[in-house]
Amino acid sequence: MDATNNAPQVTDAAFKRIAEIIEAEGAPKMLRVAVLGGGCSGFQYKFELTDAAEDDDLALEKDGVTVLVDAVSLPFLSDAVIDYKTELIGARFAIENPNASSSCGCGTSFSI
Repeated sequence: MDATNNAPQVTDAAFKRIAEIIEAEGAPKMLRVAVLGGGCSGFQYKFELTDAAEDDDLALEKDGVTVLVDAVSLPFLSDAVIDYKTELIGARFAIENPNASSSCGCGTSFSI
């Protein structure tokens, strides 16, 4: 499978929020999105700012903002949508993942 053909998408809202975070940090950063083992449903999403990309990262870019996905996480995020949602209970990055058979109530962990 060519992972770039099924690469996750990043919404304009997510890119905008990442740009705001980077501006507040005052230093060039990139957002890394990863899938880790654990969480209440088996896997969990991790979001973190990083200074540099790794050699095997997929870089998703728009208007100078970069989202990185490592090669291990990429199959779990195939065709997923990385979004930033503002709701009554708060604002957060969210992933709409067609590979997940179920997810927890908070949306940070999932199972396949």
